[in-house]
Amino acid sequence: MKTVKTIAVARTNQTLVTTLMLGFSALLIWASVAMAQDGITKTHALNFFGEPKYGPDATHLGYVNVDAPKGGEISIWAPGTFDSMNPYTRKGNSGALASAPYESLLEETADEVGSSYGLLAESLEYPADYSWVIFNIRPEARFSDGSDVTAEDALFTYNLFLNDGLPSYRAYLAQIVTGAEVLGPKQIKYTFSPDASPRSTIPIVGGLPVMKKAWFEETGHTLDESRLEMPIGSAEYILESYDINRNVVYKRRDDYWGKDLWLKKGRSNFDSIRVEYFADSNAAFEGFKSGEYTFRTENTSKVWATQYDFPALSDGYVIKTTLPDGNMAPGQSYVFNLRREKFQDIRVREALGLMFNFEWSNESLFYGAYARINSFWENSDFAATGTPSAEELALLTPLADQLPQGILEAEAVMAPVSGTRPTDRNNLRAASDLLDQAGWTVGDDGLRRNATGDTLRVEIMEDSPTFDRVHLPYIDNLKKLGVDAVYTRIDDAQYTERRRAFDYDMIVHSMPMSLEPGTGLKQYFGSETADVSDRNAMGLKSAAVDALIENVITAETPEVMKVSVQALDRALRAYRFWVPQWYNNTHRVAYWDMYEHPETLPPYALGQLDFWWYNADKAAKLKDAGVLR
Repeated sequence: MKTVKTIAVARTNQTLVTTLMLGFSALLIWASVAMAQDGITKTHALNFFGEPKYGPDATHLGYVNVDAPKGGEISIWAPGTFDSMNPYTRKGNSGALASAPYESLLEETADEVGSSYGLLAESLEYPADYSWVIFNIRPEARFSDGSDVTAEDALFTYNLFLNDGLPSYRAYLAQIVTGAEVLGPKQIKYTFSPDASPRSTIPIVGGLPVMKKAWFEETGHTLDESRLEMPIGSAEYILESYDINRNVVYKRRDDYWGKDLWLKKGRSNFDSIRVEYFADSNAAFEGFKSGEYTFRTENTSKVWATQYDFPALSDGYVIKTTLPDGNMAPGQSYVFNLRREKFQDIRVREALGLMFNFEWSNESLFYGAYARINSFWENSDFAATGTPSAEELALLTPLADQLPQGILEAEAVMAPVSGTRPTDRNNLRAASDLLDQAGWTVGDDGLRRNATGDTLRVEIMEDSPTFDRVHLPYIDNLKKLGVDAVYTRIDDAQYTERRRAFDYDMIVHSMPMSLEPGTGLKQYFGSETADVSDRNAMGLKSAAVDALIENVITAETPEVMKVSVQALDRALRAYRFWVPQWYNNTHRVAYWDMYEHPETLPPYALGQLDFWWYNADKAAKLKDAGVLR
């Protein structure tokens, strides 16, 4: 497709997106925040289901310290290696925080769900039927080289993602946008397909990063390539330096255009952000103890429970604490690659899932730190419970013949419960019966084979030694079931290559959901993404799930959305393509005692790189004590 000022995109397939009735602008409560004239709403913010928390006269976000000092450095760690600074391509391994130099027209906050506020955009305009949106870019918005951020830059970046973005995202963007055009130096208009969900369209185009058009034209670079050169962006931080496979450093700009913007006050307080690379988490922990980096989020319960006893902590130089986390569980689980024939039978998937013993793992490996995940919307009201409600049945019944058997009568699928011994005998017997029924019978050598004599070989692929202690007991249990189970740990580059090629049986995968889910559900569960999106790691293809996703996307009220999500959650769990793992509703953090944060943190972000700050006096004491460089 040519890059021109006006772009026509083919209308989305009618079978993919359910047509919405127009004229439901009454759902938006805009009296105090928007102006409507001739049926056009002009506003500083967008919230489909209600009024944004912050009005046009807001002076700062409620969870920041507007008097936070600027200065100092915060450093974190990243695993493995990197060979690129382009986060928008499947080629190469991108360096940590490589999207930091870019901003978008709209931005969400960490203390509410569903609101988007103008960042690069001073305001947005749209009609009652949401068939288009106009973004008015702030006059003062500048790139890091001092040049204006223009509508031409926004259009050019949109074209980059439309033509060179990840395949699943390109298809997704093309389905909802039928045209984009520059109306003036600081004004861009997007026109949407009549079949697209109004709840998703504006946030999607408003959330695209904006990069400088001239940089791409002068360098000849494209979006879909592995490169170390970074395009020019407009955000607070720019790349200062990198040392391949050792570290990446970003520095804060003193001339950042938006430093006095209400949305940015009290944020981006560090002069520099440094990311140190380590081969694995064990090496990274030793690096933290010695001060090679200064802020650590602890993801390993054993380390948290047993290894935080080093001198710097005992002497009070390091803070160890837990902070509240209001996010849902991230959907962390083992997933089966449904693209492989051996996993097509749901009885096989159920049997293999029975052999993961969470209760024993939690007691013996995790020090009782976790709760089990049962739902894709765990820790929220969106999780399906019990048998389907009448409202859920209205959505599920027309699709019953395309969904797993019994879904209309059975309770929502829950993760199996095991005993406190490594192998639960009851689950072993139940799993054995399921595999027998599926035609995988035990031979003289103790291995299960199908009618053609193939063993039931199942490989768990991993790139982190941290998971060894979890995977190996699971492998042992699978072997007791007669499964030819193998654990393969490979380096980060191999793992990335095999994952992108869908060359695996089982991997650990996260599927973080939203409290206001929309079109992004297709990236994780849609049939159209199964062969192109690594978010749909299991390769799920279900016409019924596609239909249930459309119900969520097109929901016009919070009540309808809740029921639609519950029905979708129930269906996804019934497919048993995952073996859910665990979650913790707190942030476990440790940091050298020179950082501070607001007394009350927002529910949806820890914000250590965003709205924490550096205490120079505390830092000086650490340096005077000789414990930090």
